[in-house]
Amino acid sequence: MLRDTLQQLQQATHDHREWHEQFLRTIVCGLPSRQDDLATDAHERCRFGRWYYVEAPAELRELPAFAEMEAQHALLHRIAAAMARRQAARQPIPPDEYQQFVVAEEAVRRELGSLRHEIQDILRSTDPLTGAFGRARLLPELRGWRELAAHDVQPCCIAFMDVDHLKSINDVHGHTVGDRVLCGLVEYVTRHLRRYDKIFRYGGDEFLLPLPATDLQQAEHLAERIRAGIADVPFVVSADGQPIHATASFGIAVLDPDISVEESIDRADRALLQAKTTGRNRVVTWDPGISTGTMLAWRHEGTTEPGR
Repeated sequence: MLRDTLQQLQQATHDHREWHEQFLRTIVCGLPSRQDDLATDAHERCRFGRWYYVEAPAELRELPAFAEMEAQHALLHRIAAAMARRQAARQPIPPDEYQQFVVAEEAVRRELGSLRHEIQDILRSTDPLTGAFGRARLLPELRGWRELAAHDVQPCCIAFMDVDHLKSINDVHGHTVGDRVLCGLVEYVTRHLRRYDKIFRYGGDEFLLPLPATDLQQAEHLAERIRAGIADVPFVVSADGQPIHATASFGIAVLDPDISVEESIDRADRALLQAKTTGRNRVVTWDPGISTGTMLAWRHEGTTEPGR
């Protein structure tokens, strides 16, 4: 989805450059100005403005550079309108006004470049298949939340999520369908998380969700709501037109400031394994007693963990 957004941004940048070139041609050659350029809302009428205010996708609007661009773009059009009115009245354009126009236009281009770099940085750090954040960004993110928890600023929990029976889906319907299930699941989870939450692909069909400002009870409630939604929504339709349902299991643990981030992840993973061994499609919270009993059972059976 962000790749499509990047293409939209490139087109919007092209539209802005075309407007800039056309406006300068109008001023230099003494051509009649377009009415849209003289309007008080000119910054909303140009093709770039229509994209910015109407068409730009929601995920782009959340990036800092996107919001910072608005003031510079509006300023640029205010200066351009003043210049156009002077020309229509056959008045000379003061050098300082033209310089303000140049500075404002350079600022818009800088913000466009910053926005493009922000999107490219996100793309480089996301999983190319599902669009979830990549594992490389996970530990730094969790360490930041752990520091806040250590200073009693806010608690944080971890939700470890695993797609149930993905191998069976791959075996029956093919890996392409399995990939579409993963993509659909990540899209669903992303839409139903809170605005500041993220989903990371931990590996294969495993995903990890840091849940800041959340205690165990809240984390369980959030995970249960997402689990139930996943079970109800068919993400893919098979070749014969049948909907393919998938479910997911969740393991929840506190991001404990008294232990390492890796140990907290391990606790969430053990809770996830408990969810898998007790029937799948459920949410389990880490508990030292249950985890120890489960590990002893695996060792007694001669295995390290159950098949996922």
